[in-house]
Amino acid sequence: MQNEENNNVQYFLDLIRRSRRGKFKVYIGMIAGVGKTYRMLQEAHELLENGVDVQIGYVETHGRAGTEAQLVGLPVIPRKKIFYKGKELEEMDLEAILQRHPEIVVVDELAHTNVEGCRNRKRWEDVLELLDVGINVISAINIQHIESLNDEVKDIAGIEVKERVPDRILQEADEVVNIDLTAEELIARLKAGKIYRPEKVQTNNFFKTENILQLRELALKEVAFRIERKVESEVIPTSNAPARREKVLACISSNEQTPRHIIRKAYRLASRYNTSFIALYVQTHREDPDRISLASQRYLINHFELVTELGGTIKQVAADSVTDVIIDVCRENQITVVCMGQPSFSMPNVLFSIGRYRKFMKALAEMRIDLIIIS
Repeated sequence: MQNEENNNVQYFLDLIRRSRRGKFKVYIGMIAGVGKTYRMLQEAHELLENGVDVQIGYVETHGRAGTEAQLVGLPVIPRKKIFYKGKELEEMDLEAILQRHPEIVVVDELAHTNVEGCRNRKRWEDVLELLDVGINVISAINIQHIESLNDEVKDIAGIEVKERVPDRILQEADEVVNIDLTAEELIARLKAGKIYRPEKVQTNNFFKTENILQLRELALKEVAFRIERKVESEVIPTSNAPARREKVLACISSNEQTPRHIIRKAYRLASRYNTSFIALYVQTHREDPDRISLASQRYLINHFELVTELGGTIKQVAADSVTDVIIDVCRENQITVVCMGQPSFSMPNVLFSIGRYRKFMKALAEMRIDLIIIS
């Protein structure tokens, strides 16, 4: 009885906290220059005309005349000046916004890394603070800055984007809006010099026609996916019919790159199934604490941080038979999908390795587990 009362109280408190929390709207674009900032400023004008207390917390115009014109007449909270390595830099003044506490604040460049000396390391962390105190936020991001899409963007443009936003930040959004342009419209804007100087465009892989088309498709799919999740959680009634509950396992190692691809793939799959994922690291005797190299330790820590950032659970097991551990973990956690890298069979143990792999595949088949090999 006491536990039931405590649960009811906690549920009520959660409702109160949610109602006090600010609303979060995110504009997503396939690439720089599609008009995300311009649209945010248009919306700010509309809100201001309707008597809403809206402030510009931070906007980056990139010197675009049309965007700068939209800033005219909007109330702006001055930026904070910070001296760093002999230079005066400007950042969003989080403390001033918190003190002013507007009804709505516009915050551009969600993936931006703040200069050393700021309260938070990333701008999305600033946004979470604003939401937590009940300030509504309108923000913007390009598709290449979303963490789980990093590998796909790199495949398209050949560039690894360093500034990234965890997907859980988009999950926090109450509304996600795609700002779309055709490739022809974007290229016309580029040629007219409305986005960047011609020399900058020529050295930017994102602005090749074939890349624009692929990035556009990626952006449209991402927004559709976010809307689908929202509909499923808020509109479609829960069915009483029993359904298979999907559970995803990512098998990772201390290698530098491959595990990050596996982690991101596992996250995307788990998101599709509206569930979480487990990342399993099997520590063999070759990677005992006194034998593992410093580089491998560093890679492993980075992988664990990525798992945590994407909302996964880390499971670490010390054993020499990796496949046996995977089977045990699958059985204990009712796993339905396993993501792993391509197995390597090295001589002279190739026959033994293949035999063990066949046994592993048979065990997965008997448990009706799907196996996805990440190249």
